[in-house]
Amino acid sequence: MHRPSAGGEAARVVVAAPNRMSADAGARVGAEGGSAVDAALAAMLVTLVTEPGVVSVGGGAFVTVAPPGKPAVTVDGYVEMPGRGLPPSAFRRGTRDIHSAEYAGGTSMTVGHGSVGTPGLLAAFEEAHRRYGHVPWHVLVEPALEISRSGFPLGAAANYYLRTLGKDLLAEDPESLAALEHPDGTVKGVGESVVVPHLAAFLEKVAREGAAALFAGDVAQTLVDDMAAHGGLVTRADLDAFEPVVRRAAGVQVGDWLIATNPPPSIGGPVLAAMLLLLDGRPADKWSDDDLERWVAVQRAVLRHRAAELDVATDRATAGQALLDGVVAGGQKWLGVAPSTAHVSVVDVEGFACSVTASSGYSAGVTIPGTGVWLNNCLGEHELNRGGLHTLAPGERLASNMAPSVARRPDGAVLAIGSPGADRITTALAQVIASFAHGGYDLQEAIDRPRVHLGRAADGTEVLHHEEDVVLPASIMLPRRSHPARAMFMGGVAAALREADGTLVGAADPRRSGAVALG
Repeated sequence: MHRPSAGGEAARVVVAAPNRMSADAGARVGAEGGSAVDAALAAMLVTLVTEPGVVSVGGGAFVTVAPPGKPAVTVDGYVEMPGRGLPPSAFRRGTRDIHSAEYAGGTSMTVGHGSVGTPGLLAAFEEAHRRYGHVPWHVLVEPALEISRSGFPLGAAANYYLRTLGKDLLAEDPESLAALEHPDGTVKGVGESVVVPHLAAFLEKVAREGAAALFAGDVAQTLVDDMAAHGGLVTRADLDAFEPVVRRAAGVQVGDWLIATNPPPSIGGPVLAAMLLLLDGRPADKWSDDDLERWVAVQRAVLRHRAAELDVATDRATAGQALLDGVVAGGQKWLGVAPSTAHVSVVDVEGFACSVTASSGYSAGVTIPGTGVWLNNCLGEHELNRGGLHTLAPGERLASNMAPSVARRPDGAVLAIGSPGADRITTALAQVIASFAHGGYDLQEAIDRPRVHLGRAADGTEVLHHEEDVVLPASIMLPRRSHPARAMFMGGVAAALREADGTLVGAADPRRSGAVALG
């Protein structure tokens, strides 16, 4: 846990981010007068540069903001189903399937141009900055631009991803692959310098033009032309029509904290809120065997409901709200009912909290030619497209596990928290929030403690994943899979806290190369 040291100028923001470069970028922008939103966006922009394959500018994001004295909102810039104006014959083309037995315990995905959804991340960032930014837009982009020019040390998460998937993923993009490999074809090691070709020039355009750098002009035309030539679906009409959507965040009371998270039609926010409600104040003082039994029962109930209702709903907004309404109305009786991402959390001295989660899926293995922008494969994430490839209507937002959250307590304390980790996002956050809000753990202890995650396959098979330092009660009769202590598989929670007395505290997850900085 990171607190300000005695002496010196008081910090304005605390940033918890996926790596040291990202955290320092957010702190720098905060020190230059930026709000929590400015600092969070700057930190995430650096993350988008420094975590190749894990996340990129060519994906989607949610930005949850709690302005002082006002309701929390989420800016939805997630990926949209493309294909406006295309004939039926254009769909279900331009893809290939790859599988890794090693990555995340076994992962299958669909990649290629036909897996790319309309990327909304920059539009969401621009809207969040327009509403809540204190410094000019170009100030937010400068740290990412500088790093894209000079290069960055390859991180552990990106190295793991590229070692297990890189050659298959980038088989049709030799320029990108060459930037990540040695001359002998081996992937660069952790800490070795990487420069992504053309990315600095593109970010210069972003600094000058904002989201229009991607949605208009030459880059947009290049993207559309490349899609048309290789079986992709993104059209100029898709780019012209994309708008970030601002929604009031979904709220749930957890102990003394009012948690505000990503609302429907996102799946992650309602699932997280339902889990926290059903934990019903457990643990009350550290985790007991009874609490672990309850936690597994909660996961089974909520994830079964998700598979039966949310994942296949044609109206996810209504289905997500129905989940929350049902849990609130049914209380504990309801328990009887049968990727890759990156996250940044920031709070500031004014009481702003900002939580940003971004995703490019597993990456499509293609870039916008001449830009260095890796594109998402969100149409090819099997776990989030239960209806199959290209079954959504053009313009529909895709399903998402992401749940960037903020929270307030009556005494004035404010928290920003979130995590990457695909379907482990909600279970990681639920355990950390419950441990911190009413379990007797401080923020870093809540993040550090070992985790338990119920995995549920498409066929309904359930496996209880747990870190090796968890002692599970014998009464939990489920197949088990043990992971090393503090396994990357279990997410990477980042949290920033402004305590009631104004003290700024940050906590990063040892499961990832997380970092905290004050600025």
